[in-house]
Amino acid sequence: MTSFLEAHDWRFWDQSVSARSRSALESFAADDTLCELVGSGRSLPAVRTWVHDDTVVLGIQDHRLPRIEEGLHVLQTAGYEPIVRNSGGLAVVLDSGVLNISLVLSERESAIDIPAGYELMADLVRELFPEADIEAYEILGSYCPGSYDLSIGGRKFAGISQRRIRKGIAVQVYLCIEGNGSQRAELIRQFYGAGLGGQPTKFAYPVIRPEVMASLSELLGRTVTVQETVLNLHALLGSPRPTTLAADEMELYGFYLKRVFERNEKMLDQNA
Repeated sequence: MTSFLEAHDWRFWDQSVSARSRSALESFAADDTLCELVGSGRSLPAVRTWVHDDTVVLGIQDHRLPRIEEGLHVLQTAGYEPIVRNSGGLAVVLDSGVLNISLVLSERESAIDIPAGYELMADLVRELFPEADIEAYEILGSYCPGSYDLSIGGRKFAGISQRRIRKGIAVQVYLCIEGNGSQRAELIRQFYGAGLGGQPTKFAYPVIRPEVMASLSELLGRTVTVQETVLNLHALLGSPRPTTLAADEMELYGFYLKRVFERNEKMLDQNA
């Protein structure tokens, strides 16, 4: 992975502080924007870091829970804003101790298959925490389970997803850095309990076991912070000059932002 990072110049956009009080929908719009910019060759490959306060990002299948209104009420009562993302997967928790990293690459010159995208992100996380024996396989009982769950000693701290638009690929990872991973999982366990309401479903929703999830601070036995991790990532990339969107890129961002907000509103309004 080090050679891959060194072989590219990088665009680095840090929203680990500036995005916290804003809607996580803005981050999905930002990644869609970067996908098109990078895929078209109008931008260098990009890395974006982002943190949002107390949000639960739902997937399409979550929205189809038989008693989704009751599930949403559980989240809102706990102080979390539910949103529906524009890509696959299931419910995940975002808060001030969860760092998200988006690695945005171009397929304009050569294809990057799905497993390769996952491996790149898994290797990047291993570079960030070289002292840890990080494994990638599905952790049963975790929320948003997948074959590239990242774990230490059988306890999950991260999950990886991908989004592809116009020859651009955004590989996204959420890293539970600070706080209590089991408490986050308990919130999702309660969400599914209320949302299912004992009703049978064709889709097999995960049976959450909070004890299989933890934060990196818990797993490494030391205090790890979001900001420390962002600084280490920036150094791994060769300390590129931080950027935001340029003025001529904001129109494209506005297009994706409008689309993602309208889609989220439509999905949630179906439950009103």
